[in-house]
Amino acid sequence: MELLYGRNAVLEALRANRRKLGRLLIADGIKEGESMQAINTIARERRMQVAKVQRSELDKRTAGANHQGIALECGAYPYVEVDDIIELARERGEQPLILIFDHLQDPQNIGTLMRTAEIVGAHGIIFPDRRSASITPAVINASAGAVEHLYVAQITNIAQTIKHLQEYNIWVAGVEDDERAVDFDKANLRGALALVIGAEGPGLARLTRERCDLLVRLPMRGNVASLNAATAGSIILYHAWRVREK
Repeated sequence: MELLYGRNAVLEALRANRRKLGRLLIADGIKEGESMQAINTIARERRMQVAKVQRSELDKRTAGANHQGIALECGAYPYVEVDDIIELARERGEQPLILIFDHLQDPQNIGTLMRTAEIVGAHGIIFPDRRSASITPAVINASAGAVEHLYVAQITNIAQTIKHLQEYNIWVAGVEDDERAVDFDKANLRGALALVIGAEGPGLARLTRERCDLLVRLPMRGNVASLNAATAGSIILYHAWRVREK
């Protein structure tokens, strides 16, 4: 069993009907805000086992993370297949909007991007099963529980997956500060789109970059070399959603 922690992460896991739910652990003396009231309501409706524990116990079980006095025992995150993501777009009658992580490893960056993806109605997330962060409780917490409402696929080879998406006429755009890249607001991002975000530091892998249909970048005028992966990806993903809506 995994242990999710944080009020938003726990609440969204319950709202999304996460499978194999165990006990709801609540620290003694926790204050009841709006989110806690919603959590307790769902727990009562589902007749879940609720255990009052010492805050020190949650500190220990979450390795000192900011658990906000609440945690939830549950099964592992339910991954899907890439074709499930494409099928979801078809069921909604929409052009696919997909986010691909090229070996991103920082849970905070991944969580931020997933939160943006859920907000703009992206159909799913794809990332490799090696040299990349998986959907851990830390990632779920960083996404404020948004990942519970997303389709997420783990794959073995990004280049092959990009080719597979292209066979469905999905345009693949890599986010890269490269001389060949097009400013993001000048690129055509209106159709079926998969946006690839590179790893912190090195950016896109060479083969990934070569397989992309185009590269896009954010123009900058300041002294800092570049924006981090989560910020750059969120800006371009949000822009893609807005132009598609128009």
